[in-house]
Amino acid sequence: MVDLKTEFAGLKLKNPIIISSSGLTSSAEKNKRLEEAGAGAVVLKSLFEEQIMQKAKQVNEPIYYPEGGNYLTEHLYAQVLSDYLKLIQESKKHCSIPIIASINCCTNKDWVEFAHKIESAGADAIELNILSIQASPYYECGEFENQHIEILRKVKERVQIPIIMKLGTNLTNPVALINKLRLHGAEGVVLFNRLYQTDIDIDKLEYVSGEILSSPSDLPISLRWISLSSAIISNIDYAASGGVHNADSAIKSILTGASAVEICSVIYKNGVQYIRPMLETIERWMSQKGYESISQFKGLLKAKDINQANAYERTQFLRYFSERE
Repeated sequence: MVDLKTEFAGLKLKNPIIISSSGLTSSAEKNKRLEEAGAGAVVLKSLFEEQIMQKAKQVNEPIYYPEGGNYLTEHLYAQVLSDYLKLIQESKKHCSIPIIASINCCTNKDWVEFAHKIESAGADAIELNILSIQASPYYECGEFENQHIEILRKVKERVQIPIIMKLGTNLTNPVALINKLRLHGAEGVVLFNRLYQTDIDIDKLEYVSGEILSSPSDLPISLRWISLSSAIISNIDYAASGGVHNADSAIKSILTGASAVEICSVIYKNGVQYIRPMLETIERWMSQKGYESISQFKGLLKAKDINQANAYERTQFLRYFSERE
C-alpha cells in the first residue's frame, strides 16, 4: 500500500504537493478548494513588506496630511495586517491541511513584529521569501547572505512556529547559506523563488514583463542545489520550487533530497483538478518501483561525492559540447 505522507519543516503533510504563495491562495475559499483537490499544504499569498512601508511613508508626508499623518500611518498598518490575519484565521477554520503564512521581504525592519501576530492568528509556519537584487557598486561580498541570517534571527526572536526560508538563485554558495540558516533555527528551505522576468518591446523601446509563469526548464537548477545541499546538510528539510510541472518533476525533486515540492504555474495553466492526477502518477510510479513510502526513495540520487561536484559539472559540459559541431 503506497503512503504519500511526508514531513517538511516539522509539518506533517498528507502528500508532498504544496501550493506556493500566489493569487491561488488569496482566500479561505480558494484554499479549501485546493485541499479538496488534493493539496498537502498551502502557502498563503505573500504579505509584502512594501504593502505597509510604502503606504505609511506616503501618508506621513506632511504636505498631504499635516496633522493626521501618524494616525493614518497606524491605521493603514493595522488594516493591512488585520486583513492578512483574517486570511490566516479563515483558512485555518475551513482547512485541515497546514497553512503557511508568507512574508516577502528584503529588510529586517518594522514588519518583523508581524511575525508574532501571524503566529497568534494560527499559522502553522512562516515562509520568508527574501526577494532582492544586489546591484550597488559599493556592495560588499556576503552582505546579501548576511541579510538573510539577520532577518531570520529577528523573526526567530518573536515566534516558535517553524520558519521556512525561500531563497533566490542569486547566491554565490547556497550550501553555505543553508548551513548558516540551519544553525540560526530555520526548519526548512525552498529552492528557488522566481525573480520578476524582464523583457523589452523593441517597437515601443520600453521594458515590459517577460514570461510570468515558470516552465519545466526551470527545474534543473533546483535539482542541482537540492542534491548538493541535502548531501552535506541533512538536518534541515528541502522543498523544490520552479519548474515542477508534472509528477515526474516532483519525483525527481524527491530523489535529490526534497521532502516536498511547491507548485503554482502548472495550476494556473491546468486548474486545481491537475493535482489529483499528479498524485496518482506518483503513486503508480512508487508501486512499480516497490516503494511504500516517500522516505524509501527520498534522497536516493543526492550528490555522492561533493568534492567532485565541480569537476563533474565541468567535464559533463565539455563532454556535451565537444560532441557538437
